[in-house]
Amino acid sequence: MHPFVSKHEAPPFDTIQEEHFIPAIETLIIECEQKVAEIIDLQEVPSFENTIVPLEKNGEHLGIVSGILFNLNHAETSEKMQQVAQEASGLLTDYSSRMLMNPALFSRIDILYDQYFSQPETRNAKHETRNTKLETGVLSSEQSTVLRNWHRDFVRNGARLDEESKKRFAEIRSKLSTLTLQFADNVLSETNDFSLHLTAEAELSGLPDFVREAAAQEAEDRKLTGWVFTLHAPSYVPFLKYSDRRDLREKMIRAFGARANRGNDKDNKALIKEIVNLRMEMASLMKEPDYASYALQESMAGSASKVMTFLKNIHTHSKPAARRELSEVATFARNEGADSELEPWDWSYYAEKLRVKKFDFREELLKPYFKLENVISGIFLLANKLYGLQFEAIRDIPVYHSDVMTYEVKDENGDFLSLLYLDFFPRPGKQGGAWMTDFRGQSKLNGSSVRPHVSLVCNFSKPTPGKPSLLTHDEVNTFLHEFGHALHGMLAQCTYPSVSGTNVFRDFVELPSQLMENWALEKEWLDTFAVHFETGEKIPSELIEKLIESKNFLEGYAFERQLSFGFLDMAWHTLPQPFDGDPVAFEKEAMEDTQLFRKIPGSSTSTGFSHIFAGGYSAGYYGYKWAEVLDADAFALFSEKGIFNREVATSFRKNILEKGGSEHPMELYVKFRGQEPDPEALLKRSGLMS
Repeated sequence: MHPFVSKHEAPPFDTIQEEHFIPAIETLIIECEQKVAEIIDLQEVPSFENTIVPLEKNGEHLGIVSGILFNLNHAETSEKMQQVAQEASGLLTDYSSRMLMNPALFSRIDILYDQYFSQPETRNAKHETRNTKLETGVLSSEQSTVLRNWHRDFVRNGARLDEESKKRFAEIRSKLSTLTLQFADNVLSETNDFSLHLTAEAELSGLPDFVREAAAQEAEDRKLTGWVFTLHAPSYVPFLKYSDRRDLREKMIRAFGARANRGNDKDNKALIKEIVNLRMEMASLMKEPDYASYALQESMAGSASKVMTFLKNIHTHSKPAARRELSEVATFARNEGADSELEPWDWSYYAEKLRVKKFDFREELLKPYFKLENVISGIFLLANKLYGLQFEAIRDIPVYHSDVMTYEVKDENGDFLSLLYLDFFPRPGKQGGAWMTDFRGQSKLNGSSVRPHVSLVCNFSKPTPGKPSLLTHDEVNTFLHEFGHALHGMLAQCTYPSVSGTNVFRDFVELPSQLMENWALEKEWLDTFAVHFETGEKIPSELIEKLIESKNFLEGYAFERQLSFGFLDMAWHTLPQPFDGDPVAFEKEAMEDTQLFRKIPGSSTSTGFSHIFAGGYSAGYYGYKWAEVLDADAFALFSEKGIFNREVATSFRKNILEKGGSEHPMELYVKFRGQEPDPEALLKRSGLMS
């Protein structure tokens, strides 16, 4: 396969068809296996250049093609695309298992690993057995990390298992690759399956104009009269926050909680059992007590016990605050005339009303100042102030949907850094949530610099015939978050693709993204772009002040909600025995200490929890809070030196963003900050510790 002929070798989305993927992947797998055979057949002594470098190069094109497939399956899928992704996933996992369990290939890597990292007596003993003259020389820190990673990946994927165990390990990996895709497909199908169609004006009581207009547009798109509300965030979240109709709020939240838990062909409970049991068996084959212990070897935390200690420590501070907040909101609701106990479908509604009363501030007042196009300009300007980046819209490369916008990203000296794809609005073929991904990663192999193709995919409020897309402050936060991930990819300057960009420990990957969220509360940045979409008036200072005053409003509750997901994740992945119980009952027990409301019958967090059952965060969801500790400590330096301080930004760029996973994350962080992170920084920033 040759590079694409499009500008910057961009994927030719205008010519790619679903039926192209499997033949291409099958052909590229054959090519990759031929390359592996060439490495094994080498008569030369194993060296970094003749063994590791070819492995880093091998599979580049396979990675690009499969990456395009799986990215499309998330952002613009169809039933046929989902079937292709299932088939491709099996092919790719089987190929990966064959390579990672190849004893001859592992032998070459093991020789190199012994040479550089084993004790002399161990190295000499192995050397005598193999009758091999070992490589001499010094590896760079990046090369050392790459070699360690390759050796670790082989060992963690069964290279040292006996033949029977290898076969079973490969079967488990293959099965998991298809089960996790099916889980995500079911969640998307269930999300799309529900809609709330209203036809009477009275049913819209309490809803602001922007919510009504979006719902009217949704109805029109479906060729219906009235208003349609969905379970996608831009519709679901404001409905719960503003609707006066308690019965309809209940209907919406019950529908959301019941996704993939309705006993139909999209029910995920059986898949959950199969997934967690297969993961447990995988860990057992590797002589680990549970899957979390296996997974967390590739993390800053390092162990399940350390994760649980971390979560419990935060929980100690946040639970009392959350209980006080719940009591405060419940008392307020009663004073407002509520004649029943506060339920989950009441929380957002009364919390927003209480926010208005306490701070004379309504979040919806910010929306006119957050026109999407202005927010894009503001975030680009922030990247320019911090890192000197320049963004130029281009329209001569193919895109996979007409909503997608494309940009060339250049350094301050005009050198090309990356392609950037922006895809903002929900549609039936797109998974919920927001994420950063890439269609090609960065590397400097072959004597030339390969620059990345990065994509941000979100589900923001759509424009309507009467108004442009106006973002909530939460959506601005989300944009900043994903853009932080994008910077990690776009600014990468590694030699080897396996450690470039966001190829870092899962509990470190959220640092660049969560750091960016801090600017959402900085007047100095907001003033650079936030103007009223109709009048052009700058966002009033008093609005920003009220936003900042209210930033820690109900923060204890927010912490407990996030911690509940972390505890649930760890419960599923620290199971010591195969699970054959009721996933909903198990979930209730796992989350009980963080729950502030009664469990809604028919609802389940687990059946819709794509992060851990389909999204790569298994035994890693705690990483969001872990990285918040890092980002709170990191932003303290910006606060001290200036939020646009180029010296601090350059240090963050050189020591974090450009380095990817080329060194241990704590070493990189200390190089930037001069110290290890202070865990109390997060609690203090959030108002949970004085």
